[in-house]
Amino acid sequence: MTLRKGVLLLIGGAAVGLFFFFDLQRFLTLAALKSNHQALLDYYAAHRLLTVAGFMVIYILQTALSLPGAAILSLAAGAVFGSIMGTLYANIAATLGATLAFLLTRYLLRDIVLKRFGSALKGINSELETRGFNYLLFLRLVPVFPFFLINLAAGLTRLPLRTFFFGTMLGIIPGGFVYVNAGASLATIDSLSGIASPRVLGSFALLGLFALVPVLYGRYKDRKHSTV
Repeated sequence: MTLRKGVLLLIGGAAVGLFFFFDLQRFLTLAALKSNHQALLDYYAAHRLLTVAGFMVIYILQTALSLPGAAILSLAAGAVFGSIMGTLYANIAATLGATLAFLLTRYLLRDIVLKRFGSALKGINSELETRGFNYLLFLRLVPVFPFFLINLAAGLTRLPLRTFFFGTMLGIIPGGFVYVNAGASLATIDSLSGIASPRVLGSFALLGLFALVPVLYGRYKDRKHSTV
């Protein structure tokens, strides 16, 4: 490992360690968001650009370092910026953060991730390498695997960066909008579990199946050719 990689790993590890040491997760709860909602609105009214920039930096770092709190940040986007702009800001930040996690895994954390998650990622890696964009869309649309795990898995494959970026950006729009739109009506939310209802999850599954059709067709063609 080069000195540069070692320094980057040290910085990333320190950031994650500080997050848990100072229990910063306590600020990323539904109760904390509700109690600070008006203060956030007041600050946004006085400092619009700074609020947007600060939100996006926090969301990018949270996603890049695979820290907890993405759902609360998406709710916060809706609560402060509204459904449409909140979805835009959250989507851009989550995509950039996921892309950073993808690059970190590919160039810095490959051995660590393989040792920790290797067996769990084997099937995902194989499909991502062979089916690429459509399989990534399926994974993003259907909440079967954790968001951060998909970032790590993709970083271990030969999936092009461009494919990962645009597949992620498109694939997280539906789920992101559900949470951001819920955040726009923050007062009506009692728990995070109530946001992703069975009906909503079923809709995601249906979208994911559409994205999976080309993947299944590709598998069918491969098997047909192998038997000829």
